[in-house]
Amino acid sequence: MSIEIKRLITELLKMSAADAPGINFCAAIAELARTGRFEQLRKVLPAVVFEEMQRRYKAAPEAFAAEWQRLAQEMQRGFVIHARQRLTSLTHFQHASDEGETPVWQEVQLALDGQQNDLLRAAFALELLEMVEPAVERATHLRECVVETPSSEEADRYLDEATRCYFYGLYTASAVMCRSVLEEAIKQKLPPQLAKLLKTRYRNTATLGNLLHEVNNNLQMTGFDAEFPRVANMVNDVGRKAVHQGIMNAEEARLCLQNARRALELLLKQPTVTSEQ
Repeated sequence: MSIEIKRLITELLKMSAADAPGINFCAAIAELARTGRFEQLRKVLPAVVFEEMQRRYKAAPEAFAAEWQRLAQEMQRGFVIHARQRLTSLTHFQHASDEGETPVWQEVQLALDGQQNDLLRAAFALELLEMVEPAVERATHLRECVVETPSSEEADRYLDEATRCYFYGLYTASAVMCRSVLEEAIKQKLPPQLAKLLKTRYRNTATLGNLLHEVNNNLQMTGFDAEFPRVANMVNDVGRKAVHQGIMNAEEARLCLQNARRALELLLKQPTVTSEQ
């Protein structure tokens, strides 16, 4: 089966152009005004709205009808742009001083879409479709993370989230989550006596850096693979940079995720039996 993403996007754009919120509403008002049936709107519009529209209609019937027809056309042509703006308004800072004049057709469209949320639906659909091919490409850079012993459901969820963030281009979030999955996995694998000591020493708030320091100093007690601290520390360094120094790029996120998965494979090997155990 061949899935043509470009075709899906084209079909979505066609659907958006045909069914954009407000098109039928504006076109209907234009038609009622053009054919002299404006009075029928009294039954469907709030009284204050109807009276204001009726005043404008009576002042210039032809211009009124043409204006509403133009609004319908603008809604159709500009729907995708408006949909993307609607989504962006939820994901970026909106400065109170940036009160640019919003086009009338956008105000009407947004008001009519208040319950259906088709603007957001279209924006998400387009954005997610556009992510498919890049996500597939990123996924080809990874191999399965095969471990010999289990960790915890929470660690598995962290790994899932870190990997999906990388697929979808959320590189900084991916690096941060890589630290979280190692932190959780280490806590689950520590020998009881060391876990108790760390709980007291760090008051139950040990960071990945703290854990790796203690693991390195007690490597024989833990039974961890000797290569694990080195690989895990590379993950910690990148994750710390993601938290404190700025946005990650694709290559940094990929290497961080690959190292995190390698560290997990080393950590979740069959335990080594030591005299301490």
